[in-house]
Amino acid sequence: MHSAIDFKGLIPATAVPFRDDFSIDADALAHFARWLCGQPGIKALMTNGHTGEVFSLTTRERAEVTRLTVEAVAGKVPVISSIVCEGTAEAAEHALMARDAGASALDVMPPHHWLRFGFRASHVIDYFDNIARASGLPLVVHVYPAWTKASFPSALLAELAQMEAVQAFKIGTREMNKYASDLAAIRAVAPEKALLTCHDEYLLASMVQGIDGALVGFASLIPGLIWDLLQAVKAGNLAEAQRVQKLIDPLKDAVYGSGEPTGEAHACMKAAMVEAGILPSGRMRPPTVEPSVAELARIAAAVKAAGISPALAA
Repeated sequence: MHSAIDFKGLIPATAVPFRDDFSIDADALAHFARWLCGQPGIKALMTNGHTGEVFSLTTRERAEVTRLTVEAVAGKVPVISSIVCEGTAEAAEHALMARDAGASALDVMPPHHWLRFGFRASHVIDYFDNIARASGLPLVVHVYPAWTKASFPSALLAELAQMEAVQAFKIGTREMNKYASDLAAIRAVAPEKALLTCHDEYLLASMVQGIDGALVGFASLIPGLIWDLLQAVKAGNLAEAQRVQKLIDPLKDAVYGSGEPTGEAHACMKAAMVEAGILPSGRMRPPTVEPSVAELARIAAAVKAAGISPALAA
């Protein structure tokens, strides 16, 4: 039950390539997963996150994406599958399907009706406990932004940290005072648990808070740069960290603009992956729309400025 995984490093939340008819491109997905797991510092891959357009995937497709990824990496790294459900029974079912597809751990997002109605602390504990008992897999707590009703209080995160099944936190608080409070609360009760930033749009600012790694969709595009940044931060080399962040900034602006990740931001990132030769197509499933001509031009310029080329993905 809940065998330990080393989450402390870089974990990309993976994109899913689609064919022109919007079906999953299994060959492109396998090629992408093999390339990605061979990049420096990669500790695991995570399927079925927001970057992976999880809301556009059916239940069976989510399991299929995980299975294809597991087969492609062939044991080189573990694969984490996100659980995005509305009810406890459904979440247990998805967890079992992910386990059967080969997932070694589960990233648990809050049920999205909590975004509208909120929750009680007991709801959260019961939800995670049921998923853990159903699957027997280690869990990653997916922490939503502080401005949402699905944001977990720091005290609740500390309670989750004391659960045996919970081994890591994907922290996207996006409000720095609460972010610091969240990190401190977890560290106080479970210093061994992995704390991973998922602040794609301001990596350096969130890394210097003393985290263990990053679990971000942006690492689908620039795993090498994000790993270099993490290494510089851990070495205390501020000048090097600032240099790497300067390379990341044009890409960050082209993908995310001045805001948080969105469906359209994921479309921009997928377009950048095509520009860099990582994916063959930037096709997105509706209702998300693909970038405009002007956006594509900005993305191409940013990819070039960052020194990313098709040779990198060969």
